[in-house]
Amino acid sequence: MYAIPKELENHPCFNNDAHHKYGRIHLPVAKRCNISCNYCDRNYHCVNQSRPGVTRRIITPMEALKYLKENNTYFNKLTVAGIAGPGEPLDNDETFQTLKLVKDEFPNLIKCVSTNGLLLSDKVQDLIESGVSSITLTLNTLRIDTAMKIYSSTGISCKGLSHREWAEMFLFKQRQGLIDTVKSGITVKLNTIFIPGINDNEIEEIAMFGKENGVSMMNIMPLIPQGKFKGVKEPNVLEINTAKMTAGKHMNQLNSCGRCRADAVGLIK
Repeated sequence: MYAIPKELENHPCFNNDAHHKYGRIHLPVAKRCNISCNYCDRNYHCVNQSRPGVTRRIITPMEALKYLKENNTYFNKLTVAGIAGPGEPLDNDETFQTLKLVKDEFPNLIKCVSTNGLLLSDKVQDLIESGVSSITLTLNTLRIDTAMKIYSSTGISCKGLSHREWAEMFLFKQRQGLIDTVKSGITVKLNTIFIPGINDNEIEEIAMFGKENGVSMMNIMPLIPQGKFKGVKEPNVLEINTAKMTAGKHMNQLNSCGRCRADAVGLIK
């Protein structure tokens, strides 16, 4: 169904076979976020938590380069340098400053960015110039009513818009960003958070949309109950596996996601 591009064969987040062979490093330089996800809790300081949005601290681009140099060891087997937060990477100039430093010092490392997609169309050319060959887009719904349940109306990008107007704009920006990125030649993977009672009946719809628009792979992630969704029950293994089987009729599924921290380094556990 999907042939992994040669340049991503050693990317553990795009190739299930690379999961235990190659490592990645996340550089936590992106402080600001431009939306408010109801499942998000950006607790920077808890070293015992392993989940997206968590980092010991925000670092500068120069500190990120030093962090990369210090951790580029035989044991970590790094093939990927990525920026996955803890905020929205594309809404932070530090992301592109860091990518340029990494590109100059480590041209052979795969450069990767995770995004909510709001600014994706605007930043595609910047990503190309920064040497980024793959992005991960978090796409949780294609429906306005569902988006209004998943995202709060208090985000930075909501100014002057009603909640519904913002949700409609956000979904349009996500879709257009995905299309523009695929057209640019950058490989796209979808992250979809399975939220019981919210978007659990939309997973196949998202997979079909991704396939129709040239997305390479999908990663269905179980909700971590926190933030405004603290009271929502985490989906069980059967529910996740069923969703992957259904979505897998349309798109290859990633089965090796470790729901990594924004400062993760080394092999995926």
